[in-house]
Amino acid sequence: MNPDFYQVWVYLSTSPLLSLTLTLVAYQGGLWIYEKMDRRPLFNPVLIAVIFLVGLLMVTNTDYKTYFAGAQFVHFLLGPATVALALPLYRQVAAVRRSMLALTVAVLAGGITAAVSAIGIAKLLGATDRTLISLAPKSVTAPVAMGISEQLGGLPSLTAVLVMLTGITGAVLATYLLNALRIKDWRARGFAIGVAAHGIGTARALQVNEVAGAFSGLAMGINALASAVLLPLLVRWLLG
Repeated sequence: MNPDFYQVWVYLSTSPLLSLTLTLVAYQGGLWIYEKMDRRPLFNPVLIAVIFLVGLLMVTNTDYKTYFAGAQFVHFLLGPATVALALPLYRQVAAVRRSMLALTVAVLAGGITAAVSAIGIAKLLGATDRTLISLAPKSVTAPVAMGISEQLGGLPSLTAVLVMLTGITGAVLATYLLNALRIKDWRARGFAIGVAAHGIGTARALQVNEVAGAFSGLAMGINALASAVLLPLLVRWLLG
């Protein structure tokens, strides 16, 4: 790396505005590529932005703490963005009422399956208990997942990474998988994405169909609430 460029980067990296700007530019670039590729799931803008930012931080030897000092302003907007999901959900309130029992059972089944399968596979591969705890809430929205992980003795920072990877994977693969399973009901498609891939999956569902986005947001919310109550009990039982 050019020494002069590196010195300039070190100077600029002390400004929180730089990290914020890079984050917004990376996502806008990912969105541009996504649109150029006819919105194919494999070119998810979040995935592209993450790859770009991780590569840039590695090349410039910038630690995550320094980057997050500026990017935390975007992180702050996660709460209002989640609340905003209530708008498309409100438009589907009649359909939600008719299916509430089925939706509740689906969330419980999906949430438990996500946690048990993750813990089971990781345990077979020799993961430590702390890693298993950090992995358990991977399908829960990030703020709740990190709180659960911290409460149980896991690593919230590792949980945050796993949650992000889960969301990106779900957003990229959900369309192909649901098409292969011939699931055409937008309510079912959206709800499945919300349970498995939380916020990033919900953003993808909203891009595809408003009904799917509404049910995905509902699933994400119910799953977060149910996981906050049940997941600590489930993890303690599975790990003794």
